[in-house]
Amino acid sequence: MQIPESTKPALLGACAGAIVLAIVGFNWGGWMTSTSAADMSSEESKAAVAMVLTPYCVRKSETDPLSASVLAELKDAKGYKRRGIVEKAGWATPLGSEKPDRDLAEACQIALDESA
Repeated sequence: MQIPESTKPALLGACAGAIVLAIVGFNWGGWMTSTSAADMSSEESKAAVAMVLTPYCVRKSETDPLSASVLAELKDAKGYKRRGIVEKAGWATPLGSEKPDRDLAEACQIALDESA
């Protein structure tokens, strides 16, 4: 069986085109793998939950009898310690949960800064 001479260049061109299409699609076309999509979805859902529960956290801080001392400690703290203060106070622990939510604590301490 003889393969025509024009077949080899056609196959090489198709392979090169597929490679270029994949590079362009993943870099500039918005294509992504299922793992990347799942990671992005997970991050977005965590951010949405934190945004929705932030008023709950702020309200919890307003009704806490130790609020003044915790807010003073929060004001004096720097960086990552601020989130820990909100977590330790229990303001970032949603109802039905036993441990605080990290993203909620971060959003809550930012909201508390803005309201102060």
